[in-house]
Amino acid sequence: MTGDGPLLGIVLPTRGVVLAGGDSPDAGLIVKMARLAEDAGVDSVWVGDSLVAKPRLEPLTALAAVAASTSRVRMGTSVLLAALRHPVLLAQTAATVDQLSEGRLTLAMGVGGAFTDAQQNEWATAGVEKRTRATRVEEIVEVMRGLWSGDPVTFHGQHFDFDDVSLGYRPYQRPGVPILLATHSGDGRDRQPARAARLSDGIISISDSPEEFASVRARVAEEAVAICRSPDELRSVYYMTVNLDPDAARGKEEGVRWVTDYYGLNFWGDRWGPYGDTEGVIERIRKFAAAGADEVIVRFASYDQPRQMEQFAKRVLPAFR
Repeated sequence: MTGDGPLLGIVLPTRGVVLAGGDSPDAGLIVKMARLAEDAGVDSVWVGDSLVAKPRLEPLTALAAVAASTSRVRMGTSVLLAALRHPVLLAQTAATVDQLSEGRLTLAMGVGGAFTDAQQNEWATAGVEKRTRATRVEEIVEVMRGLWSGDPVTFHGQHFDFDDVSLGYRPYQRPGVPILLATHSGDGRDRQPARAARLSDGIISISDSPEEFASVRARVAEEAVAICRSPDELRSVYYMTVNLDPDAARGKEEGVRWVTDYYGLNFWGDRWGPYGDTEGVIERIRKFAAAGADEVIVRFASYDQPRQMEQFAKRVLPAFR
């Protein structure tokens, strides 16, 4: 933590520029926002991921541009849908971005949803059977860590099969790029804490309340102890969505409209926010810090991202510095 709060990051609008610009997005806004964040003293910048369900700029390519245009701010994916990719190509791409950024990359990865028609079509488009998403992610993490060790990798798994493969170089960070796994509360997520404890360098959560987040962290810690791993090795990151506006009603209206455009529906409803209320945003960050978040990353639910960044720098950051 810095000062009296957690590390703070922002999500760069790789989908937002597509929503605003269609087939001619303002890709330069990504670099501009990253520079604004670095100049303001934000700790990290993050990008989301989707192939065709939520069209956006490709995340690791975008972070390569950010790496070349900044010098301090850390970078991450929030979250990468790893199962859409082959692990050798993903390991190579991530190692390249980590080298270009001199060790500033974190890969937060998730299994990804298959709840909507668009999500199901995304997996089908990539040639991935949706029921295999979780086991693919587990194999991908194992393969990438092996490749990042610098030794040749032979792997014969359920989804990937190859012999004596080496990248020829390693990431800047040793032993490799940190990996966070999406870990949440809720039905059907019983395997997530054990997976995170066994495979990851920490967790990221997007939909939990502070109380649920604390409970998930406790479960991950229990699973870590069960395999003789210290819970202190694991980072905890929370991802929240806000709209900063002195007019709370206007902020909520824009925030709800933006989220609906983003997902095609108001996904997760009241679990987003707060909208409009700066003090409410500060208080919610503090609640997640108290629940154990080492870092809180903020996505702006707004069509005017630079204005949101300005409000964040002026009204939110000083409360934690």
